[in-house]
Amino acid sequence: MKILVNKSDLSEQPEMIMRRAGYTFIRDRRSGKESFARRMTRDFYPRFHVYIIDEGEIIVFNVHLDQKRASYAGSNAHSGEYDSELVEKEVERLKTFIV
Repeated sequence: MKILVNKSDLSEQPEMIMRRAGYTFIRDRRSGKESFARRMTRDFYPRFHVYIIDEGEIIVFNVHLDQKRASYAGSNAHSGEYDSELVEKEVERLKTFIV
């Protein structure tokens, strides 16, 4: 699920917004992609996972829920939820930090 925001409407830098919302910065060692995650329990999974994409005047917060780690070797795929009720609630929670 995506949150699209005009840069001029942001309360602060996206990275600071994510930290205030309880997310931790992640850099994937294999791909080099940067993102943010927030665990739902003490365990590593399930977790909310957010990619921030700068599209000029628009910032996209791409939110999904990682249910578990990839279940077979050589795979980057995971059990991700993009439009579940949990993701919708997290998107609404994140919006309170964004503007």
